[in-house]
Amino acid sequence: MRRISRGGARQGPGWFARRWTAFWMRFSGLGPVGRLASRLAAWLAPPHMDQISLAYLNPRGYIDATATIYHSDLRLGQNVYLGPGVLVVETEGGGPISLADRAEIHRHVLFETGRGGYIEIGSETGIHPGSQLKAYVEPILIGRGVMIAANAALYSYDHSLAPDIPICDQPLVAKGPITIQDEAWIGTGAIILSGVTIGEGAVVGAGAVVTKDVPAGGIAAGNPARIIKYRNEMQHADNKNE
Repeated sequence: MRRISRGGARQGPGWFARRWTAFWMRFSGLGPVGRLASRLAAWLAPPHMDQISLAYLNPRGYIDATATIYHSDLRLGQNVYLGPGVLVVETEGGGPISLADRAEIHRHVLFETGRGGYIEIGSETGIHPGSQLKAYVEPILIGRGVMIAANAALYSYDHSLAPDIPICDQPLVAKGPITIQDEAWIGTGAIILSGVTIGEGAVVGAGAVVTKDVPAGGIAAGNPARIIKYRNEMQHADNKNE
């Protein structure tokens, strides 16, 4: 069996790679020259999570050359990271998408706005690969320091279900915005539906389908999701075991 070695955590980027990356990141940005500079910077940079460091080499952040920006009102704070394959789409009537300082958007995340919907992402929030955030009719509002794991889905709208009308012709309806407050954690594959508020510091388990509010500090799981515990109860249990 052959051993193939190219980079990796043990080896890390060398002196030349660091200088190369830092040089090209000086020119990184949303324009054609900036996108080319991002591509060149990434050639010798570590992949995946380690690539986030590129966003801190330039206040304009890092927008991967393979990210697709099809939106007239994308607002970026400082040191924002948009990873490979991120898709930002505006359809008719779509509102702005705002990403605050140091937001991290990983590969193949979808942002989509239309029909008055808009998206706001707070500072230091991370959204992991394959997640979808689609804001139609009502907004999606995400606070500071939120963690959204891979393949989560947030839809601020639904289709009406009136009889004798094909689903494709049904009007879009919404119960209200999706709001995720500071420091919440959304597990892998969770689905958050219209009108739901996830309270500060709350946890949503992997694969949960959330149709009702989750209070601050609550831990919700299941389909439909229900509160199974509160984080402060876990702290009290730990204290008893000491």
